[in-house]
Amino acid sequence: MDLDQYIRDVPDFPKEGITFKDITPLLGDSKAYRFCLSSMANLVADESFDKIAGIESRGFIFGAALAKEFGVGFIPIRKPGKLPWKTSQVEYVLEYGTDTIEIHQDAVQKGEKVLVVDDLLATGGTMEASIRLLEDVGAIVPSCLVLVELEFLGGRKRMGNKDLKALLKY
Repeated sequence: MDLDQYIRDVPDFPKEGITFKDITPLLGDSKAYRFCLSSMANLVADESFDKIAGIESRGFIFGAALAKEFGVGFIPIRKPGKLPWKTSQVEYVLEYGTDTIEIHQDAVQKGEKVLVVDDLLATGGTMEASIRLLEDVGAIVPSCLVLVELEFLGGRKRMGNKDLKALLKY
């Protein structure tokens, strides 16, 4: 199945000069969404991990479904003020500003392997911050998985020695 036909370009969103890759057409088509999840699962089927972390908010859509598929726990990485327990946080730079993300301090046991999942990798700031946050609370992050990688923005360079798998590349 050609998933590219379900990714819509939205010019000048969230600000002028940025072309947003809108995945809602993919999510709205049950066959495309199921195929997408199956294909993403296949990309990491040979890996070993104890939990999957999804980055707010679209990372939840893929991360939670994949956690169910693999029979592992799910960790939400959220914007500040959304988690009710003791949190750790990190501030980072986006391609269009700065942001902060948080995680529960007890989200992982020390040494657990965590696969980080998001919908899209652009400049890599959010993914890099998520990895740092997870490692700060004791996780080992061997790899990351995204639906879309915008290769021209070079976000993969910020991943260091982490393995990154992307289903679609632009």
